[in-house]
Amino acid sequence: MPDITDLPKHKVVTRQEWDQLRANLLQKEKELTKQRDSLAEEIRSLPWLKIEKNYVFQTKTGNKTLIELFENKSQLVVYHFMFSPGGKPCRSCSFWADNFNGPRYHLPQRDVTFKVISKAPLEEIEPYRKRMGWEFDWVSSFNTDFNSDFEVSTVEGEQPGLSVFYRDGDNVYLSYTSRKRGMEFLNPVYGILDLVPKGRDEKGLEWPMAWVKPHDEY
Repeated sequence: MPDITDLPKHKVVTRQEWDQLRANLLQKEKELTKQRDSLAEEIRSLPWLKIEKNYVFQTKTGNKTLIELFENKSQLVVYHFMFSPGGKPCRSCSFWADNFNGPRYHLPQRDVTFKVISKAPLEEIEPYRKRMGWEFDWVSSFNTDFNSDFEVSTVEGEQPGLSVFYRDGDNVYLSYTSRKRGMEFLNPVYGILDLVPKGRDEKGLEWPMAWVKPHDEY
């Protein structure tokens, strides 16, 4: 058990004082929620970028084009998982991917398909997906320009990302992208850690997620 002295020194108040302070904080939380709703509207109102290339991906059921990844839905959300050919799957992306099994059930009910895409070939992806017990669809962009075109693979290396697409007939459009902390909403673990007394407790680490491991290595 951790020593309680590890926690920051906090003032202890009466229930009446605590209720008032909590009520004040609740108003700020409501304001933040409204700001988030407004931002989401702005995100949805962004102009679109037409996708001109015909990307072909490796999937468990054979090669598929970008349009085919939509699976008859009009909206497609892609998480760009850092996993280069011959390399190792990213620990932090694995941390995020632990949360992806749930959305695959519910998003199709709102006309959305969710895919994870990496540059590693499918024969390298599949053993790791099975090891982690993940059921979401993870496909490969091996031997395509997809990762470089969407700026998740560069000469400096790879980075994670989120891309949102819309399909209108035979036309596909990019409607939104996000990188780094803009994707934190995908990871409820951080949302929970932000509420506990020690928070994320990442100060002093070599890099913020140095504590993260594939879940079967803890």
